[in-house]
Order: sequence, then C-alpha cells, then structure tokens
Amino acid sequence: MSTSPIHPFEARALSRRGFLSHVGAVAAVAELDPLLPASLRRAAPTRPLPQVLDGSAGPIELTIAETDLELGGRAGRAVAVNGTVPGPLLRFREGDEAVIHVTNRLDEDTSIHWHGILVPNEMDGVPGVTFPGISPGETFTYRFPIRQYGTYWYHSHSGLQEQSGHYGALLIDPAAGEPAEYDREYVVVLSDWTFENPRRVLDRLKKHPDYYNFRKRTVFDFFRDVAANGLGATVRDRLEWGAMRMDPTDISDITGATYTYLLNGQSPDDRWTGLVQPGERVRLRFINASAASLLDVRIPGLPMTVMQVSGQHVRPVTVDELRIAIAETYDVIVGPAEDRAYVIFAEAMDRSGFAAGMLAPREGMEPRIPVRRERPLLTMADMGMDHDMAAMASGAGAMPPEAPGVGREAMAVVAGEHAGHAMGAAEGAALRAPGTLPEEVMHGPDTHGKANQAVPMSTKSRLAEPGVGLGDDGRTVLTYADLEALDQKPEFRAPDREIELHLTGNMERFQWSIDGVKSADAPPIHVTLGERIRLILVNDTMMNHPMHLHGMWMELENGKGANVPLVHTVNVKPAERVSLLFTADAPGPWAFHCHVLYHMEAGMFRVIHVMDMGEDAGHGERR
Repeated sequence: MSTSPIHPFEARALSRRGFLSHVGAVAAVAELDPLLPASLRRAAPTRPLPQVLDGSAGPIELTIAETDLELGGRAGRAVAVNGTVPGPLLRFREGDEAVIHVTNRLDEDTSIHWHGILVPNEMDGVPGVTFPGISPGETFTYRFPIRQYGTYWYHSHSGLQEQSGHYGALLIDPAAGEPAEYDREYVVVLSDWTFENPRRVLDRLKKHPDYYNFRKRTVFDFFRDVAANGLGATVRDRLEWGAMRMDPTDISDITGATYTYLLNGQSPDDRWTGLVQPGERVRLRFINASAASLLDVRIPGLPMTVMQVSGQHVRPVTVDELRIAIAETYDVIVGPAEDRAYVIFAEAMDRSGFAAGMLAPREGMEPRIPVRRERPLLTMADMGMDHDMAAMASGAGAMPPEAPGVGREAMAVVAGEHAGHAMGAAEGAALRAPGTLPEEVMHGPDTHGKANQAVPMSTKSRLAEPGVGLGDDGRTVLTYADLEALDQKPEFRAPDREIELHLTGNMERFQWSIDGVKSADAPPIHVTLGERIRLILVNDTMMNHPMHLHGMWMELENGKGANVPLVHTVNVKPAERVSLLFTADAPGPWAFHCHVLYHMEAGMFRVIHVMDMGEDAGHGERR
C-alpha cells in the first residue's frame, strides 16, 4: 500500500485521503487541473479542465457532446465527455456500486463501454450486442458492482467516436491495499488525434490502404541494401514482397502523417508535467487510449518496474522500455534519484511521431527529447515465411497438398472457415496442459477465402519477442513472457475444448475479418455457461491485432503455470499463435474484436455468446 498516495493527475502534493476530506461530497463535481501543461498552470485556463469524479461519493453524471479543441495552435472539433479530452477520471473502490448517468447531447447515438470491467451483460455498452445504444437527448444509467481493482479506462463503442476524443481513465482502489509502496501516482493517458474526420480516414484507407504511409522504401534504400546484403538477396527480397502484394514498411495503417500523439490530452509541444522529488517512488498508470497506434514507452535514465498489467498485480519486473498496444494498461514504479527533468517518451511503433510528457522536481524545466529511431522493417521471418517458399504462400504458387509437415487440419477449408478447430470435451485428455506454450505449427495452403490476402508458412508463439523495431539497441524490453501473476489461480483446470480463430485481412482492400468472414456475415460463436475454453488466436496478416474479449478475463498461456497473467486485451503479432484460457462464467452475448478501431469497423469483430443451459442457440455457430 502506498505511503502517501497522491491524486492521480494532480501535480501538487495532495493525498487521496486529504482530497476527499477537503472536498467531501462535492468531489464528484470538482474541477481540478490534471491535464494542463506546466507552462499554462500560472495563467487562467483557456479551456475547461478535466474532472476527477469519485464514485464512492455518489452517482456520477457524464454528458457526451461535441466541443472545440485546440492543439498546437490548430482548432478542431472533438466528441468529449463533460467537455474535455480525455474525459473525467472516474475513481472507485473495490466493493462499491457504480451508478453513472450518461446523457447524450450529440445528434447521433452514443455509448460507453467500461474496458476490462466485469459488468452484467446489459451494462457492457456495446450497441447491437448488449443494449440498443443511447439516443440523442436520452440519459442512460449504468449500474454495476465493482468486483475488481486496478487501472482501466472507458470509451465509446459507437462508430468512430473513440477516435474523436470519447474516452477517459477509470481507477479502482483495492479493498485489501496495494502490494507495492509508492509516494505519488500519475495517470498517463496516451492517444492519437487527427484533425480529419475519422470517416474520411476510413474511406481513404479503403481506397488506398497505404495512404498514410509516406515512409516506403526508396531507390536509395535499395542501393543501401545491396551494399549490405548483396544484389541477389536484395532483388529476391523485393520480388517476394511484391509477389505478396505487401510492403515491409506497412507497420501501422495510420501514421504521424495525420496523427498528433497526445499524453494526457497534450501534444509534445504543450508537454504535460508531473512533479516529483528525488528519492520518491512514483507510480505511473499507463493507458493506451489510441484508436490505431501501438506505442513504445520509455523514460531515458529511469528504469521502470512493472507491477500491474490489465489492472492485475504481477510479479515486479524491471525494464527500460515497453510496447503498449491499443487498449492495454501497464502500471510501473519509477524512482527518480537526480534533481533533473525526465521525459516520458512514447514513440509510435512506426517511428512517425511521438507523445511526450515530463517528470520534474520543478515547473519550467526542460528535459532532453530523444531522437526518434529509424523506422523498422518487417522481414520474411516476421511474416512466418521461409525465403524459398514465400512466393508460393503469397499466391504466386500454391503449396502442394503433400508438402512436408502440413497436416490435414491445417489444410482444410470449408466455406471460408477452418475445419476441425473446435475440440469436444471427449477429447479433453489430448488437450495441452493449461499454462503451457503452443508449438510452432505449419500453416498450410488454406487462404480463408477472398477476405484473406496471404497466409504464413508457419505460426508460433512470439511471446518472448519484443516486437518489430525493439530489442536490438541494448535496452531491456518487456515481453509477454516476462509476465507472472502475483497470486496463483485458485482453480486452474484444463480446458474442456479448444477454439481456434484466425485473424485475417486483405490490405489491398482494407478488409479485416476473423476466419475470413467479416462481422456483418458472421454468426455468434456459442459456448456453454461454465465451460472452460482454450482460445487459440492465429494472425495470418502482417499487422498487429490487439484482441479484446468483453465480460470475462483471458488467461495468457505464457509458460507460468497457475501464475499465468490475467488480461483483457492481448496483442497478436504477425504470424503469431497465441493461446488463452477463459471460463465462460458470464451469460449473454459478448463482443470480441480487434482494438484497432478501423480494423474493428472494417469487420474484425465477433460475438461470443455464453449460453445458459436450455437457452435457444438460434442461428449461431457452435465452435
């Protein structure tokens, strides 16, 4: 438990206990200055300040409406919660009942999903799945028990509103206290902002998927590669990528060509500042509220000890850098020892931009901003391809059925679906022991139909890999393989059956799907209440996909046995095979989707319906 917990956004020494005793019940409507940059704190604010709303003090009132937003001297329009981007920070205590009244002042429907929070199905906030949505002028009341602790966030699940600013942080203090001691805490909300209409962004991607990729390889790169690797290897590499109709610079769909990367709603020029003193232990609660950006976070000169992931305690692991996928949360402890400014540097995965903030003992100090690293390139190995067979896998040639190591299950294609992916309880004895890692699997020639552009030769666990562009500069980088839950699972039984889902897409058409079927054409996947499922996710695409399951915890099988970490979102790398366990303990239909907002909107979305015994499965899919 912290020795003197500091208000999570406030840059002045104010304990949570002192804050509550000072403002009492009006804490739920008090306006503080959590996100204002240090350079502006001395002057009158130029826009409404975000609120910190304490759910323990009574019902919370939220209003969704458009508002003007200025960043770097440029004006835009945002979809804001209570007038700010990010929206108010909501704080609860484990054991509370959340009562949140949400009023829609937009001219279209809206919603709020409580990301990572275990709620009754009708409170999950997904229009068309768990409730109809909130109509213009309507007030909807969310009411649910708080049954967990940790760092979470909330966001719209309606259209592309999340990209326009409809998101905010949500903290839950544990009833049993914190396992780590710290003196201050700050919430660090990372996000991406575009002054373009998000619908226009999506339309451009559908017409030209590489519209925002201004950093493709040039003739100068060709000659540089020839000098390094030889003419034959360089030409072969170019031909293989051309045969697959892909580009190794396609790291992110949307880049700094249109994005401004924000930290607590501030651009790098504004620079949010958190005050810390040498010798203090400071908790930073990182939330990636981006619509389409994976970010690489480091604080040069300051190691980070990871102590919570997805809101759940993990055994401490100290690193120099971590990649935070969209919708993930990481809590770290840092201990500044010097009387100087430190920069919080969140670099876009494709190196096209960055968000930056500052930790400093005094306002007005200036940290040294790191130089952005060279943009990374995907390799054939990253894509699960062997150089000699890449062209066959791309469609330039078909792998023959008798290809060595390719099993019948991997080759089967039935109406665009993988056959044989679900295993029944009778086969449970043959299932891999819970908590162990999946093996490398030869994929085979199946394509999942026209909705999938290419298929890796093989897929494997990449949990110990930091990801493209990381791990080759001497820095210690967090990987999923490092994560170990602080406590063992009280019940850690083997799965009853397995469900394998392939993450599929066609970059040329910006089509995204699961098992080659976009969401509009996909029936629900039915599981039985109480059933134990191993969910195997296979990424057949060249893009990262942060996959989020609503309503239930996923247990990431990373070799830690009964101490596997709980996650609400897991990033699946290209050509990766990720294995997760979940117990279907929450009845009803639940969303399962990629958290790249534009991938979800373009079809990478399914419904997993947990059926109570005797419930009519309708026209769903039994997997």
